[in-house]
Amino acid sequence: MRKEVKAEVVTCWGAFLQNATTATMPLLTHSQSDNEQYVLVASLDNARNLSNILKAITFKDHAIFTATRNGLKVTVEDSKCLQANAFIQAEIFQEFTIKEDLVGFQINLTVLLDCLSIFGGSTVPGGVSTALRMCYRGYGYPLTLFLEEGGVVTVCKINTQEPEEPIDFEFCSSNVTNKVILLSESLKEAFSELDMTSEVLQITMSPSQPYFRLSTFGNSGNAHYDYPKDSDMMELFHCTQTQTNRYKMALLKPSTKALALSCKVSVRTDSRGFLSLQYLVRNDDGQICFVEYYCCPDQEVEEE
Repeated sequence: MRKEVKAEVVTCWGAFLQNATTATMPLLTHSQSDNEQYVLVASLDNARNLSNILKAITFKDHAIFTATRNGLKVTVEDSKCLQANAFIQAEIFQEFTIKEDLVGFQINLTVLLDCLSIFGGSTVPGGVSTALRMCYRGYGYPLTLFLEEGGVVTVCKINTQEPEEPIDFEFCSSNVTNKVILLSESLKEAFSELDMTSEVLQITMSPSQPYFRLSTFGNSGNAHYDYPKDSDMMELFHCTQTQTNRYKMALLKPSTKALALSCKVSVRTDSRGFLSLQYLVRNDDGQICFVEYYCCPDQEVEEE
């Protein structure tokens, strides 16, 4: 039986800081004995570096967290047709300690984001950022967040659940037939010109013209947006065969959150027509994270 997800929030003024020399010391400088009770400890000087990447995949309440020595992977799914993964490498964290080969749990992502923005969540240049220390003791225990900003420390405990098995879309590099890498600005421009009232987005990828084409079929009629393979907006063009697939716009719209944050996007299709959108995202500190969306093709396309 699954438990209701709750967050217990306790705010302590000054008490955590009386023996500290800097505001972030209580979160980022803990003794070894403090860490021994946890199977996972991850600390960030700026909580926005985590919250921004999580917002890019927030389209359902629950997310599966999987931690390995390489870092943190967060997975969100919808109706076995769409999957989003955020990858935050271990090097992004100021501290990343894991005692098992794999640590996994499921959590309410909406509650987590609310906790991460408990101090407002906005950082202006030269302003004060929110420091984060995230701790997990293991199966059955809550995820504990220590957040500090301006001398105020807040502790949040969020109940965890046993993680469900993520869908395996069986999308592997050996089956990729077509791949392009675009500057994100050009894809944003395309979406601004296409008719987003369309129920589907049609993607054509071909070694010959039109090379890479996006098409919609909305209230204003049909619209196409073409990219020449030698376009300045195209960083890589590798197409081995002509493919035309349609994808439900309702499934693709959540990925625009990642597009808004990204600077580059890789568009890949495999032999079945499954779509992979990989977004390269730079955080506030200039470090690189990745967000990937998998989407299955619209089954009705073949009939048309």
